[in-house]
Amino acid sequence: MSAAMGLRAMGLDLLNCGDRPYELRGYPAVALRDADGDPIEVRIIPGAKPITSGFDHPPTRIVLAPGERAGAALIWRNLVTDATVPATNGTGLDVAPVAGRPAHPVALDGPIDLGNTGRLGVSAWERRKPGPADTPTPAAPPSPTTPPVNPL
Repeated sequence: MSAAMGLRAMGLDLLNCGDRPYELRGYPAVALRDADGDPIEVRIIPGAKPITSGFDHPPTRIVLAPGERAGAALIWRNLVTDATVPATNGTGLDVAPVAGRPAHPVALDGPIDLGNTGRLGVSAWERRKPGPADTPTPAAPPSPTTPPVNPL
């Protein structure tokens, strides 16, 4: 994204690490916290029309099998449009798969620096295609010259 224009983005990744299918519909539920851990009032926008274009695919129902992934993204602009309103920096992020499910803290590489717009766009969940990192590698059998391990 274009940092010079104040445009910022961050990806979210959800892995079904359970042993049953996991259903997603819609958008992740996100909440920002400040450096003291207090909630920050932010307008969460499904998609990003007021922020930028090309980020507004509609939500669909996704059922993730164990080991499958879904992804979403956050997008915002670091703009100061009113010098009388303090800029907002979110240093903590809590994400729930959808509204009403438990939220979990997500580590940030840096602050979510909203300026004073108070707006954060959230994309709908999309199924992620499996990549090489998602394919388990079988352990190699021990070489025939390796002596057996005696557990006693």
